[in-house]
Amino acid sequence: MRLALTLSAAVASLALTACSQKTENHAAEAADQAGAAAASAANDTAANADAAAANTAVAVDNAADNAQAAAGAAARKTDAAVDAAARTE
Repeated sequence: MRLALTLSAAVASLALTACSQKTENHAAEAADQAGAAAASAANDTAANADAAAANTAVAVDNAADNAQAAAGAAARKTDAAVDAAARTE
């Protein structure tokens, strides 16, 4: 009876150890996947930040061009108004 009890305890211990090793392996795999996901998210964030900076630079250039064009149009209209006023005197 003692031998059967001892064997049962040994088998249960081995089964628990195997389960524990399997759990450890799964935990390690999950940690690796979480690390890979975090690294991927960081890379995506950096790429998105670079793209946003490039888009912002283009928008600033376009705004500057539009402001310059508007200033030129305003200057031409002012000159035309001055010329028209001079002709009516």
